[in-house]
Amino acid sequence: MKKQVIAVILLVIAAVSFADTNISAKNQEDIESQYAAGLALWLSHDYEEVFKCFKRLAEQGHAQAQYNLGLLYRNGEGTLTDKKQAFYWFTRAAEQGLAGAQCNLGLLYDNGEGTLADKKKAFYWFTQAAEQGDAQAQCNLGVLYSNGEGTLTDKKKAFYWYTQAAEQGLAQAQYNLGVLYSNGEGTLTDKKKAFYWYTQAAEQGLAQAQYNLGVLYSNGEGTLTDKKKAFYWYTQAAEQGDAQAQCNLGVLYRKGEGTLTDEKKAFYWYTQAAEQGLAQAQYNLGILYYFGVGTSADMKQAACWIKKAYENGIENAKDFWEEKELWQYEE
Repeated sequence: MKKQVIAVILLVIAAVSFADTNISAKNQEDIESQYAAGLALWLSHDYEEVFKCFKRLAEQGHAQAQYNLGLLYRNGEGTLTDKKQAFYWFTRAAEQGLAGAQCNLGLLYDNGEGTLADKKKAFYWFTQAAEQGDAQAQCNLGVLYSNGEGTLTDKKKAFYWYTQAAEQGLAQAQYNLGVLYSNGEGTLTDKKKAFYWYTQAAEQGLAQAQYNLGVLYSNGEGTLTDKKKAFYWYTQAAEQGDAQAQCNLGVLYRKGEGTLTDEKKAFYWYTQAAEQGLAQAQYNLGILYYFGVGTSADMKQAACWIKKAYENGIENAKDFWEEKELWQYEE
């Protein structure tokens, strides 16, 4: 499973840091006061004034202001979006040791935004931030180790860094850690621990984790079989647009597992997943159209969806197409 490096955008509210150690205590106090004023403007969403304030401080070597200025350039707040300027200011702050800037700089290198894509430099900067305890960087570093990008593939190190981030409560890391436990990658297979970590992420609203948690409840892996809880978690993920969850939710409605049988709702959820291109849902939807289950029988729609399903690799769909001579109904 290809995992995504996740962006981190955080407002820095921390102790003031300066590149120039010769600034007088009075000047430091004045700059600290200006920075605090900038934060207040940010919280009131007066981005044009925030931009002016942080730019002035950033040019004086203030690390947090440099980082926040990078965020403003990246997001186009208070100024035009400019990824090159974001890259410049993240670099300035990262070189002063600011973990959030290091993580965001790694992200720009990873995605090739504001600079050429460079997985090795992404790996370097994620490492710098991860070693300071930045949870998002730890997760991103785990992704690079898992995929062998910017470094050699090392599932054990991926497991280590996902664990560090997961224990800080980062939902994406909790999900990724669950995947490793489920598949026995970088650690021994442990469905109970997979179940635990999917639960942590699912309760934070992560659709992928909600879907996987539904699968474990449905199959009785890492926990007792519980179709009602499977139904609940598939619903949570389906309502966020997860195609697999939408399809599985359709199956539960069709069979009356974990809920009452409802062929119209099965039809609805198969449609949602099929329109996202999920082959199994396309096949299931075609079957409903053919037999008029949950909807009126419609041979043209049946032919359309069954054809899409077999073109997307569902062998049963090809057999059904030929057996029912659905080619007759093609438009």
